[in-house]
Amino acid sequence: MKLSKKGEYALRALMDLAFHYGNGVEPSQEIAENGQIPKSFLEQILIALKNGGILESRRGPEGGYQLKRPPEEITLGEVIRLIDSPLAPFHDAQRLRELVKREGRYRGLYSVILDVRNAVAEILDKTTLADLCRRSGRSQ
Repeated sequence: MKLSKKGEYALRALMDLAFHYGNGVEPSQEIAENGQIPKSFLEQILIALKNGGILESRRGPEGGYQLKRPPEEITLGEVIRLIDSPLAPFHDAQRLRELVKREGRYRGLYSVILDVRNAVAEILDKTTLADLCRRSGRSQ
């Protein structure tokens, strides 16, 4: 699995919002500055996160973004799948399972790739934004 720059920026923005959780909306300009994210790139990411049900927004001079759910309920796996698509190095888990069944000679190769994908998915699906905040020495 390779985390794209867009995925990294999405996680930085969400961590900033997790640190800010419970204090109302945060303007996108502040999110960009805190996360060292180019503002034009951030806008695309925030829209994708909002459309994906992770963020909510408020318009106007006092507007901004906030997490739609508590940081303890948003996993890295959910975010990465939304922004970067499947977690597998190539193909999705179902396609890898099919290759393991059908590719006799190379079954071992696809089996290991599936194991790697599953291990990565397990870690990302149990790690939340709150966990990232704690690992950064801050709580939300």
